[in-house]
Amino acid sequence: MSRLVRIGSGAGFSGDRIEPALELVERGDLDYLAFECLAERTIGIAHASRQSNGRLGFDPLLERRMRTVLAAAKQRSVPIITNMGAANPLGAANAVIAIAREMKLDSLKVAAVLGDDVTEIIRHGDFPLLDCEGSSRSLVPSMVSANAYLGAEGIVAALQQGADVVITGRVCDPALFLAPLIHEFSWKMDDWTRLGRGTLVGHLLECAGQLTGGYFADPGRKDVVGLARLGFPFADIDQDGSAIFSKVAGSGGSLTVATCKEQLLYEVLDPRAYLQADVIADFSEVTIDPVGDDVVAIAGAKGHRRPDTLKVSISYDDGWVGQGQISYAGPGACARAELAFEIVRERLSLTGVVVNDLTLDLIGVNSVARTAPIEALEPREVLARISGRAHDRSSAERIGAEVEALYTNGPAGGGGASSATRKILAIASTLIPRDSVEVSVEMLVA
Repeated sequence: MSRLVRIGSGAGFSGDRIEPALELVERGDLDYLAFECLAERTIGIAHASRQSNGRLGFDPLLERRMRTVLAAAKQRSVPIITNMGAANPLGAANAVIAIAREMKLDSLKVAAVLGDDVTEIIRHGDFPLLDCEGSSRSLVPSMVSANAYLGAEGIVAALQQGADVVITGRVCDPALFLAPLIHEFSWKMDDWTRLGRGTLVGHLLECAGQLTGGYFADPGRKDVVGLARLGFPFADIDQDGSAIFSKVAGSGGSLTVATCKEQLLYEVLDPRAYLQADVIADFSEVTIDPVGDDVVAIAGAKGHRRPDTLKVSISYDDGWVGQGQISYAGPGACARAELAFEIVRERLSLTGVVVNDLTLDLIGVNSVARTAPIEALEPREVLARISGRAHDRSSAERIGAEVEALYTNGPAGGGGASSATRKILAIASTLIPRDSVEVSVEMLVA
């Protein structure tokens, strides 16, 4: 039997639970543990945080996660790979070194993978935008950050240098799981078939609890037990990239053909051409077969030559959003909420507040399905939410202020009013030449 590499998924987003990762380390007999913690806007928020304090900019749960799993992973020789570096991978690496020294984990090697921050390339270039009209140059005055989606290259280099922890900024999510396979099996970076199979493994593992029934659960239709202590998945991968997926015995959740199919299609526009920095993966002939309880075998992915460009996410300031909420209950709740809408809309006009995209939602009635007549859905209680965009903070704040003023200015029976104002961090995408980005690794030792 060929050698297998076991990789566990410790997180599927920035705020994910931490205990399942420790369970994987202590009971999962892992070779590697990966934490995937970056969403589209997360890194832009991290850049804004770093601008206010240069020591910040990495995932706020990085230190808590490391304090939870680092000693157990070191004891069991389980390298940790994560994109929790966000806007400051080197700062994150230094934070982990400090924790390691505090915990007396001598000689721990922590690598920071650098090169994804391409703000200066975007600032001095002009690249067509993918998801809206215009070019990157139009966003430069309001740009907060620009990060390229790197592949596995830097992570592999860090593992080859013996890193116990590898911290990246923006990389393609599957690359966190593909990199240890390239390292362990000495896959060549143009072995498109194996890279496509490794990308499939990473795509299935990257969202952690989604694969083991979390997002899948729907009572009465798709029942999943034990969600309060959901177990996160791991995969055993062979030299050719075929894999068997499972979870720790006795943990909650369910890993089945159905849960795997849902995750396989997650965020994939074209199953024949899933574009990644390392490969264009082809999932069109993937097979998913049950092997046992919570054990599934997956194979059949292919791959094609990687793109000559890298995707870049540009985050930029796009004004402010203001919001106010107030509840009404009892007979005529919807009618009073509708009157509240009319009052706030007129008040904003009377006081000269310029608001764009004013949205009026009756939560539980028409905030999602807007076609049903309210009379047919008359509830005993309703939450009225009013939100809108403005160019400046003071205008956005007026929306919530007018909602709170409804307390004593009518209609009757309003309660639980609240307001919030936040800056809008928008995202646009473009492509830049691959050879314009230089990836490097900085190694620190505790």
